[in-house]
Amino acid sequence: MDQYTLNLIVIGLSFALYIGIAIYARAGSTAEFYAANRGVHPVLNGMATGADWMSAASFISMAGLIAFTGYDNSTYLMGWTGGYVLLALLLAPYLRKFGKFTVPDFLGDRFYSNKARVVGVICLITISTTYVIGQMTGVGVTFSRYLEVSNATGLWIGAALVFMYAVLGGMKGITYTQVAQYVVLIVAYTIPAIFISLALTGNFLPQLGLFGTHDPSGAKFLAKLDQVVTDLGFNSYTGHHTGTLNMLLFTLSLMIGTAGLPHVIIRFFTVPRVADARASAGWALVFIALLYTVAPAVGSMARLNLTTTMWPGAVAGETFSQPAVSLADIESSPDLQWMRTWEKTGLLGWEDKNGDGLIQYYNDAAAAPPEGLGTAVAEQNLQGNELTTVNNDIMVLANPEIANLPGWVIAVVAAGALAAALSTAAGLLLAISSAISHDLIKGSIRPNISERGELLAARVSMGIAILIATILGLNPPGFAAQTVALAFGLAAATIFPALMMGIFSKRINSQGAIWGMIAGLLFTAIYIFLYKGWFFIAGTNTFEDTPANWMFGISPASIGSVGAILNFLVAWLISRATDEPPVHVQDLVESIRIPQGAGGATAH
Repeated sequence: MDQYTLNLIVIGLSFALYIGIAIYARAGSTAEFYAANRGVHPVLNGMATGADWMSAASFISMAGLIAFTGYDNSTYLMGWTGGYVLLALLLAPYLRKFGKFTVPDFLGDRFYSNKARVVGVICLITISTTYVIGQMTGVGVTFSRYLEVSNATGLWIGAALVFMYAVLGGMKGITYTQVAQYVVLIVAYTIPAIFISLALTGNFLPQLGLFGTHDPSGAKFLAKLDQVVTDLGFNSYTGHHTGTLNMLLFTLSLMIGTAGLPHVIIRFFTVPRVADARASAGWALVFIALLYTVAPAVGSMARLNLTTTMWPGAVAGETFSQPAVSLADIESSPDLQWMRTWEKTGLLGWEDKNGDGLIQYYNDAAAAPPEGLGTAVAEQNLQGNELTTVNNDIMVLANPEIANLPGWVIAVVAAGALAAALSTAAGLLLAISSAISHDLIKGSIRPNISERGELLAARVSMGIAILIATILGLNPPGFAAQTVALAFGLAAATIFPALMMGIFSKRINSQGAIWGMIAGLLFTAIYIFLYKGWFFIAGTNTFEDTPANWMFGISPASIGSVGAILNFLVAWLISRATDEPPVHVQDLVESIRIPQGAGGATAH
């Protein structure tokens, strides 16, 4: 059976499973649509949270970013994992105890203001829309390769699938679909990692193989990887090469942004009790760890596999052999078929610049080839690195093909990548839908809307959100993980400070919270949009997205930390300059932190 047919079968079966679950678990009420009727078991909720959490950024893009940068991009691991711990300890149990459906619901009641609810809706939609663009980017990348269609066609196929099971099932259908998607994605991520770890290190566990010995050469695996990439003129894999301040701010932005993600927070509203919220948070950490501890090994092994494909002599330690592969081999060798396949997607590309029939691979940032290439190469008429395009988002997907793993493994990886992207996309779209139908329409515009009307509004708004997210996903502002990082920055600057102050400070009033969120949102969004080219100012390159142009050297992906500080500061100053919250609101804040039954604070 050819690979294309195998891909179709495995992906088709996974889609049939998701749609079947959605039909079986169709939501028939707003309680089921928004919170699965608060009847999800903690273990299942932990698994669903893991799938909701491990998006296309985690499955597809994170290991790719680590592969090409190494230690410096470990910030993604530290920030996202640390942020989830922050969410589980400081926010989730208290929000579940509050007993509402959504984050804007909490903001509206805690800050006794419909304006606070509306500002929360605006922040939530901005965050979730930016985040879902990253998921649709991952869907397009996966479909374009495995179904051999264009990136745009892949996006529309993915949108249609999400529409079918998310609009139909709501939170109830999404929850049980995400349980199935978690199983698919974790199997798809770990199986090829085990195969590749055995081949490169002889170690069954990729986590241990990363620190083990590189079998073909006998050197330590990471030392071998460092040697190969530095011989080609690239930065060492294990070294620190970026600004420490920016790295710290980026990690912090990811952490507090994680704790403010609305689509993850609402997962804790689906369990029966506060104790179950804590338990499901613990289970989610276990399920997340199964992928996150493997990701560094996947990234590093993918980088070595790619490099040694372009430079076969490096496997045996021949550091001065020519780092190139011939065009003839690319066209005819079965081992290099993956290059021809990925070239068709536009995500991998090469050019024989000097016409010698070889594709040289080295860092051409300097005027001359790196010294490690040897005199035989240095004397050639080289005109720069000829592997012109390697999209970070292909590394996890292409890794099984580069390593010549069986066809069924490649097909399972495709299904896993789609499961990761679609599970998170569904959660985000539900968050957007809930904000519009429950918080905006029912909470502000039509308080007396019937339950049937609200359910219809929720489904229509989700359909519109899917359409907008797909259109924006056609031209994303970066790789999947980079786009998601921008969403985390927006969450860090808006939702997280408001939730923290709402739970742990009785003094923060509605005026402070509203203007704090507005200040954080405007500052962070404008900074991101300026440097990502979404605002055009004729005749200037002041906002070119380069470290030299960043304000104080802070990247757009890191600016959420500064936005959060601004939010806290504005909220505190305005609250101090205005009246204290009403006594009943202060009592509400106190009751949220006192152990008692779920929903006891608001009798829900």
